[in-house]
Amino acid sequence: MNPGGLDYNYEDWTTIMNMTAKTSVLNLTQEEFIYPGNRACSGCGLSILYRIGLKALGRDCIFVVPPSCLTVMQGLFPIAATQMPVLNCTFASTAAIATGVRAAMKRLGRDTQVVAWAGDGGTSDIGIQALSGALERVEDIIYICYDNEAYMNTGVQRSGTTPQGTLTTTTPLSGKAEASKNIPAIIAAHNPAYLATCSASYPLDFHDKLLKAKEIKGLKYLHIQTPCPPGWGCEERMTVEIGRTAVETGLFDLYEIEDGQMKLSGPSQKLLGKTSLRPVREYLEMQVRFKALSDEQINVMQAEIDQKWAGYRDTF
Repeated sequence: MNPGGLDYNYEDWTTIMNMTAKTSVLNLTQEEFIYPGNRACSGCGLSILYRIGLKALGRDCIFVVPPSCLTVMQGLFPIAATQMPVLNCTFASTAAIATGVRAAMKRLGRDTQVVAWAGDGGTSDIGIQALSGALERVEDIIYICYDNEAYMNTGVQRSGTTPQGTLTTTTPLSGKAEASKNIPAIIAAHNPAYLATCSASYPLDFHDKLLKAKEIKGLKYLHIQTPCPPGWGCEERMTVEIGRTAVETGLFDLYEIEDGQMKLSGPSQKLLGKTSLRPVREYLEMQVRFKALSDEQINVMQAEIDQKWAGYRDTF
């Protein structure tokens, strides 16, 4: 029950949300769009995002999902965890299939929201060509990338977004040699209708950015850092703490881009008032995957973060 003894349904909650600036635990709809059981690993950051994200999207929604942890988590009919219609597609075709579904909805005269929800491998590597095409065509879809920074579903292989120096099953000795792709920057170069970065550790920030994305025509892209305990080498109970530390150290920034203008949002915006941030070493030491990093590499990473935030303070 909500405060005052009212049990809000989705329609009531939508009206309430239109009168409030931000979502809190007091006005978040209690209606659930997934069943209690699913196949996610213990401590899965994606499971947090999925439950809260569906509360923002509502039932008039169709998902397009490539092979990923989300496919595993949802399961397959007739024992799927989700209550939403889902079209499973190939790795490379997510944005293209979502484009076709959106065209079908338009032909039927329906405003049903089409949401492509893929992992970092299916977005930054295998599926980036279809996503780039959809961005160029200004397709009216929402594209969500949950970035757990490796191919977790198939055994923790390195992906394009895996940070430099990270230990994976395909970079097992000294870690990944290459720097990670800045996918939000690549997407921003396409001039999307809306772009936002989010964190699984701040699900209500993700929720409200989805609400905003729903009201905008064109392609909306949300990129979410999503801690993965088995892939990152941490205890299941540390999922939220690790994600928060990534933001508080300034390593992962929360921001939005609308009409070509970038602005920091949520917890990242509040960091502008601080003269110094938490050292990035605190974040790195929470995870086994970074144990191959040398002090020199960590110092370089810290210097890059400091320089980035010095620029933010000058700009914002």
